[in-house]
Amino acid sequence: MRELRARWGVLAAGIDADTPADRDRSVDALRAVAILGVVLGHWLVTALTTADGGLSTTSPLAHMPWLAPVSWVFQTLAVFFLVGGHVAAKGYASARARGCSYRTWVGQRLGRLFRPVAAVLVLWAVVGAGMLVGGVELDTVRTLLRLVLSPLWFLLVFAALTAATPLVARLGPVWPLAVVAGVDVWRFGFGGPEWAGWVNVGAGWLVPYALGAAWASGSFGGRRSPALLLGAGAAATAALVLWGGYPASMVGVPGAAVSNLNPPTLAAVAFGLAQCGLALLVREPLARAMRRPTAWAKVALVNLSAMTVFLWHQTAMMAVTSLGLLVSADLPGLHTVPGSPGWIAVRLLWLPVFAAALTLCWAAFRTYEQGARPRRRPDRAAPASDTARERRVPLARSSGKGVAHV
Repeated sequence: MRELRARWGVLAAGIDADTPADRDRSVDALRAVAILGVVLGHWLVTALTTADGGLSTTSPLAHMPWLAPVSWVFQTLAVFFLVGGHVAAKGYASARARGCSYRTWVGQRLGRLFRPVAAVLVLWAVVGAGMLVGGVELDTVRTLLRLVLSPLWFLLVFAALTAATPLVARLGPVWPLAVVAGVDVWRFGFGGPEWAGWVNVGAGWLVPYALGAAWASGSFGGRRSPALLLGAGAAATAALVLWGGYPASMVGVPGAAVSNLNPPTLAAVAFGLAQCGLALLVREPLARAMRRPTAWAKVALVNLSAMTVFLWHQTAMMAVTSLGLLVSADLPGLHTVPGSPGWIAVRLLWLPVFAAALTLCWAAFRTYEQGARPRRRPDRAAPASDTARERRVPLARSSGKGVAHV
């Protein structure tokens, strides 16, 4: 154990030393928090049960509505879009300053997004076909594939916003917020068609993305604007839930008449504004925390594999659930209906098992993500001591400027 700690200390020190001095580590920390929030949220509020014979999805939020505050903690997509808009806007400005064309810049960024997706699609195409041939019920296969593919909508929206970054930087967050409000008034106030809500998939996530672009241009330099954003967003969310008829849960609940997330509603966007305000307020404490080499190394490594973690966390949960059937079809917290506080307590015990399965997925598929990033050639004039250090700490170079900016 002491030897492992020593090795980790050496690795962390190398990553810290190789990180450019002007890098804003708080941005990477916010991204890591957002990714881990999504993963833990899915693992806690998504349950695969055998109550109907095969595997079917349900949620503890459907059986215990008082758990809605859990979704306030783990629904962190707005922070991810905030960071994404910030990084993309700064990256595009830097690319233009270097003379890089828009086509080259956007091609590189979208390549980083979609190359890891191919591995997921290929594997699950084979697995799905194999299950059908092996006699697994169609509904079970459909349930599993839906869970695997559901995160991909997020990537499609993120890719579209990334491609529109030059326009977003000029647009600002007010116009898409107005679109979201208008669509909700039409849907819920005047009986508009349900399909109109899907306009908010783009407009709703454009709001935090545009906030990130504004942040990159120098907005939110002090604490006043983020504090106003937090206060106004929280007040608006509370008003919409208490008096506007919006659900308290910020994620979808099976069987609910209205979902705040699918598609995004004005309540979800207001909640996202509050999250963005809080994220901007904690930048300085996060930056101070990231000065510790061990803390920064953990964040850097999460960012290196952000896409892998995001794409494979549902597969990890489903793999554990499916393998558990070999032991029993009624394992508490895994196959049972999430209808009591006891289920929550047992579910927490399964989280380390899910994490272990995700680690295996990461080991198997992380190369698809890392291979999507452009490799940097070492400076031929670099001193021998620097080259030797890179050989001793192979992740240092990639965890500096090469941290995944997805």
